[in-house]
This record gives sequence, structure tokens and C-alpha cells, in this order.
Amino acid sequence: MFELMKNIDTFINTLLNSLGIYGPILGCFLIVIESILPILPLFVFITLNFMAFGYFFGFLISWFFTILGCLLSFMLCRKKIRTWFTKKIASKKNITKIVSIINKLKLEQLTMIIAIPFTPAFLVNIAAGLSKIPFKKYFIALIIGKIFLVFFWGFVGTSLVQSLTNPLALIKVVILILSAYLVSKLVNKKFNLD
Repeated sequence: MFELMKNIDTFINTLLNSLGIYGPILGCFLIVIESILPILPLFVFITLNFMAFGYFFGFLISWFFTILGCLLSFMLCRKKIRTWFTKKIASKKNITKIVSIINKLKLEQLTMIIAIPFTPAFLVNIAAGLSKIPFKKYFIALIIGKIFLVFFWGFVGTSLVQSLTNPLALIKVVILILSAYLVSKLVNKKFNLD
């Protein structure tokens, strides 16, 4: 397992070094696509942007394009698929129960789910789009949660092997997730979104 992770890390570093200026442009486009198609590795594109633009601009660019991709995925599900989905699941109690749980998520819970680096964004976007979660609540959770996710992948995720083997990286993940929870709790208290 460790050898596989090391090979992936070597491949990623070689890829990032060989793309030049086209890497960040491709990275921004692929960040948007990754929110819709789960086959793409988000951490690679965020790492690429951090390496090409530095920490500040790399963070802003990655954060913006991650939010853009998630919003596109959410809106696609909300506008095009939700009515059909609701009709299809009306008789299926298990799926109805899951959708009901999603509908009841508080802002803090949704923000934490979004902030966890290993949560598949496309699943969150689809679930939120198919649910009755208000757009404003989803959008605020997305803005707050993606700050911590992009921060994690930009600073900690630059080396896959280091992130998986360094206990300090895991502590940072916990701190980032708790921070996302606290920020969303404060925002929720201020704007009463639940």
C-alpha cells in the first residue's frame, strides 16, 4: 500500500512539473469538472494552483473554481433532476428516509460534511440539489466549508504520502473541521438559517 502511494506521489510531482503554465489553466477547468464527475482527483488540481500561483492566489483561485463547480452541479440537480427523482422515490421508504435526513441537516452539519477533505463533492452536490435544502443555506455552507477543504489540500495535500503518513496532517484535518463547525455555528446564529 505504501509503495502504491509513493508511486502515485511521484507521478503527481512529475505531472505538475511537466505541465508548465498550461497546468493551472487546465487545473481550474478540471476543478469545476471534478465537482460533477467523481473520477478526477481534486487535490492534484488544488496543488497545481498552489504551486503555480503561490499560496494566496492559488488558494483564491482553487476556492473560487471549487465553489463554481459545486454550484453548477447543485443547480443541475435542483433544476433538471429533482422533480423526476421525487416522483421515482415516492414509494421507496429507504431512499425517502435518507432524503428526509438530508433535508434536516443544520448549517453546521452541512458545512462539516463539505469541509471534510475526503468527502466526495459530487455526492454532496447531488444530495443537496435533490433535497429541499434552501439554496442560501447550501451556498453559505459551501463558501465556509470549501475554505477549509482548499486550505487542507493546498498546505497539507501537496504530498499525498506525507498527508497519509504524517500524524500532524491528521491533527490539522481535525482542527480545520472543528473550525468549519464553529464558523458555521456563528453564521447560523447570526442569520438563523435553520
